[in-house]
Amino acid sequence: MVNKYSSRDKDKHKYNNELSMIDRSHATTNYRNEPCNESFTCKNCSEFVLPECAATKHRNHCPKCLVSIHVDINPGDRASMCGGNMEPISVWVRKNGEWAIIHRCRTCGEISSNRIAADDNPTLLMSIAVKPLAMPPFPLGML
Repeated sequence: MVNKYSSRDKDKHKYNNELSMIDRSHATTNYRNEPCNESFTCKNCSEFVLPECAATKHRNHCPKCLVSIHVDINPGDRASMCGGNMEPISVWVRKNGEWAIIHRCRTCGEISSNRIAADDNPTLLMSIAVKPLAMPPFPLGML
């Protein structure tokens, strides 16, 4: 039987397994179930962000520029190693009427949804919401 894996592939697989074991041994709090009370400085606009102003237990983006950081694979797990800036690209309204921001990672392209917070920039939220109306994909004279 021919071994289909080169020694380089085996070394890479071994390294990834070891990295995964290290990552699991340093398990962090699962913020899906636990409140996130961490303050942070926005990597995009340098705003210092306090969790108390959000009126939610899960602050995950800057209220000034609405940029988030790609830290989760599943909400709250902090398992992503990407760490790229997640730019706000759209908003949507949930069944209960609550707004959420659609973010896209500038590094890997991953898309995720985050609920808005009480102190989010309302002007920026509205400008994101009306952008498709301000820039239609066809001439308005065709209507």
